[in-house]
Amino acid sequence: MKQPPELVGGAKVVRWSAIDGRHRPTGNCRHIVAGVLQGPAAGLAICQYEGETAYYLFGCDPEWNTVTDTWHESLEDALEQAEFEYEGVSETWNVV
Repeated sequence: MKQPPELVGGAKVVRWSAIDGRHRPTGNCRHIVAGVLQGPAAGLAICQYEGETAYYLFGCDPEWNTVTDTWHESLEDALEQAEFEYEGVSETWNVV
């Protein structure tokens, strides 16, 4: 999976990781969009909107389009949520 653009979902990317064989979806969290249960993300991006202090964890498709999102008060909370959902991602973050 290629590197994401500078903005994902209109927010600045601060961390990102492709989700691949290095990771295990834990099943700890289920994302439902328009009534449809979503499968594992192709990539994760932790982003921050300009002027905000909170962070968003976006689950993305292979083209870095957002499919799911969760809101987090801190970067640490977003990182913890990502590991809760995808075991191993703590070891594969790319810092922007």
